[in-house]
Amino acid sequence: MDFEFGWIVIVVASIIGLMILLYFIPVGLWFTALLSGVKISLLQLILMRWRKVPPTVIVRSMIESHKAGLAYIKRDELEAHYLAGGRVEQVVHALVSSMKANIDLTFNMATAIDLAGRDVLEAVRMSVNPQVINTPPVTAVAKDGIQLIAKARVTVRANIKQLVGGAGEETVLARVGEGIVSSIGSSKSHKEVLENPDNISRMVLEKGLDAGTAFEILSIDVADIDIGKNIGAVLQMDQANADKNIAQAKAEERRAMAVALEQEMKAKSQEARANVIQAEVEIPLAMAEAFRSGNLGIMDYYKFKNIEADTSMRDSISKGTGSKSGGGTDKAKK
Repeated sequence: MDFEFGWIVIVVASIIGLMILLYFIPVGLWFTALLSGVKISLLQLILMRWRKVPPTVIVRSMIESHKAGLAYIKRDELEAHYLAGGRVEQVVHALVSSMKANIDLTFNMATAIDLAGRDVLEAVRMSVNPQVINTPPVTAVAKDGIQLIAKARVTVRANIKQLVGGAGEETVLARVGEGIVSSIGSSKSHKEVLENPDNISRMVLEKGLDAGTAFEILSIDVADIDIGKNIGAVLQMDQANADKNIAQAKAEERRAMAVALEQEMKAKSQEARANVIQAEVEIPLAMAEAFRSGNLGIMDYYKFKNIEADTSMRDSISKGTGSKSGGGTDKAKK
């Protein structure tokens, strides 16, 4: 029983040891590479394990590039790209696809695009099969004040040489939208835009909006144009309301000034009336003082009263009530 258990332990240990040995010495992978015509030594495969580089990825990429005729791709370059954080298999796929499509793409350019965060394989596919980008609704106003809402479809393909450092899809859409606004805004009438929407495409394409971007614009097609608000009429109404409010404010200001002036005149009139009343109150006092000082005699006083009666009579006649005042005047004269 102990003898059988010992043999079982030995067999299990041998299997584990063989698995560990095959992990560090990938004989099967080396043999696959040898049959595919890729020359790589077992020592290099072992050293890849120690360098934390998966030998399977490197060997498969080397086999694919060798079969596609890309013999210039070296193992050291693939390992360096992997250690730099790149996607080795994506780069090799992109190089093979670009070669089949007659696209000028070098290994250094492909690795630079990959390390820049862009999908180099998708870029190659987009160079072969252009992509259609739909712009959001773009609002613009023609010279006659009518608002137009346009939608366009932009056909683009990837510009391989501008993928590193080139602007993205958002920039292309923004430039196209700006071109549509400029084209509609320069039109004399909204009817002219509706009759010839192809003028928008032609004017936008002539501006070279794809400069400095990662794309090449092939065509711009206006898909739909809708009529919006009459902005000119709205602006005129707003201006009329503003003018009306200004006129009302000025009229209110003049009315307030008139009211203030009226109040000031009333105050002055009341002040003058108060001065007259005060002067009338002081007359008897002055006459009494004149009697006491001898400056005024009895005859002077009667003359003063006669003058006062005559004045009162004239006032009564002018008001149409002269009969009573006349009797009073005759009595005063007697």
